[in-house]
Amino acid sequence: MGNPLVKTLKTVNFMAGKASSLAEIKRHRKQSEWAHGLATPIGEVERRKFRTGRIPCEEFKPVKNYDPGYVILYCHGGGYICGGLGYAGNLAAKLAIATGFTVYSFAYRLSPEHPYPAASEDAYAMWKHITENVDADHVLLAGDSAGGNMALCLTQRLISERKPAPRELLLFSPWTDMTCSSDSYETNKDVDPILTKEFVMNSAKAYLGDNDPADPLFSPIYGSFEKFPPVFIMAGRNGILVDDSIRLKEKIEQAGGTATLDIEEKGWHVYQHVPGALARRAMKRLGAHVSQEINGKR
Repeated sequence: MGNPLVKTLKTVNFMAGKASSLAEIKRHRKQSEWAHGLATPIGEVERRKFRTGRIPCEEFKPVKNYDPGYVILYCHGGGYICGGLGYAGNLAAKLAIATGFTVYSFAYRLSPEHPYPAASEDAYAMWKHITENVDADHVLLAGDSAGGNMALCLTQRLISERKPAPRELLLFSPWTDMTCSSDSYETNKDVDPILTKEFVMNSAKAYLGDNDPADPLFSPIYGSFEKFPPVFIMAGRNGILVDDSIRLKEKIEQAGGTATLDIEEKGWHVYQHVPGALARRAMKRLGAHVSQEINGKR
């Protein structure tokens, strides 16, 4: 791990701790809001905060190349224990700039104060709010890490209830298996500067309590992907969750669906968060994919 940037991230990263106490989790929350606020692009999006019911939300509208035809609902990461509107603003702004679509983020309730199903119900409520004004076929659902888990679980729920699903899912290093059993937890434990297995397992415990982590309600990899919409997955080869992404693509394709997997060989867990050329190139690839997926099929 000779890259100076990677070494720095490993040193200052807020997810490198244990997350084993509420005091430590609250410290992580403050650090994540501060760090992601610094990394959020400015001047390229118009931002508006609002609420739907009890849920704080924010709208990101791109200043240039605005396309009003579609919107993105973005579920932020943070292990279900960290993250708020400040954290979410980083990728939400980048998604708006890359696609030209308005992006909506929301601050769902966090564990351990609000364990499952609080966050899941907030996501469902936010989906209902967005689709009151926009057809589901014109909504893309995005999420990073735990937010990717949330996006997948929400889509599986919608399909099981025979309700319209999103046009496409855009996922960044999604957490698909809460049993934390993928091989990459071990193979990449020394090269992922962002995430540790201990943090992930403690986050899962805070969110699940005594529930079974292998239940598809929490680990979508064990759920059904029948009639699933297209999924675009981005992951870093050095991320401890990269195998979650690889397995997800396999499961979707086994069910007859379409999944595109973009693995950045020099990347780590949700490397798009960090300002720099690697993230900029990734978001350009995402923008090109979305343009082809949407504009190529209009």
